[in-house]
Amino acid sequence: MTGAAARAAEFCVASLDALGRLEKLDALAGPLRRVVRGLPLGRYRDVLHGLPIGHPLHPALVQVPMGAWLSAAVLDAVPGTRRGARLLVGVGILTAGPAAWAGWVDWAEQHEEQMRTGLVHAASIAVAVGLYARSWVHRGRGHTVRGKVLGFAGLCAAGTGGMLGGHLAYRQAAGANKAEPVPHLLDGGWHPIGRVEDFPVGEAVRRELGEVPLLVVRLAGGHIHVLAGRCSHLSGPLTEGTVTDGCVVCPWHGSAFRLSDGANVRGPATAPQPSFQVSVDGEGTVRVRLPGAG
Repeated sequence: MTGAAARAAEFCVASLDALGRLEKLDALAGPLRRVVRGLPLGRYRDVLHGLPIGHPLHPALVQVPMGAWLSAAVLDAVPGTRRGARLLVGVGILTAGPAAWAGWVDWAEQHEEQMRTGLVHAASIAVAVGLYARSWVHRGRGHTVRGKVLGFAGLCAAGTGGMLGGHLAYRQAAGANKAEPVPHLLDGGWHPIGRVEDFPVGEAVRRELGEVPLLVVRLAGGHIHVLAGRCSHLSGPLTEGTVTDGCVVCPWHGSAFRLSDGANVRGPATAPQPSFQVSVDGEGTVRVRLPGAG
């Protein structure tokens, strides 16, 4: 990469990183977050988070409007395809709504830096939808050239939003499974973590195994459950959470994980917690093992 290209790339990345530090956006983010969290979505909130499919739903939903708009741009370059291009523009506008719903629900459960970048991402997509809506109207009135120009402008805005979405997903790790590295940080085999009496019944106790914090809970029946101690959503400390109904609830965003196997029963987390096998020897020493570790 030449010096000029390297400087341009560095400036682009620095500009994207700077969005997460725009504290002025907090004045808008705070009220919006309260509105989104207060929506009476019920069980559909977990659906919008993507809990049933095991990862965020928003990235999957955006493929439809983006694909429709990109296809419309291709048809705009081909003679005699005005009706098809207008149809695709309309499909993109209609399907942008569900994608936006899923995105807003995820956005409301992120850290401040991610929320700031997310606001700019949402603004870019809102501009794209507005441009495409005008494009659809002008196409219907027979103003084809104007409709095409607005469509290409909308594609540029949507592409900018897509780049910001990629920055959110990969640079800022929004939506990524924070518990995925756990098996790679541990050695295989059994490891002692204490004695039975070290774990009061019904209380969440923190232990560390190498670099990995653990959540240890001993139930009234004597069963001891051990999960990775950092929430798969945004690394919240599960040992500071609430233990209830056989689950632990993350204190940061309310994700609930079943103690017996780490399954996530409520979002916004979409990935389970690594669950350790537990063994107690005759002297009362508790040992744990994570299948697949090492």
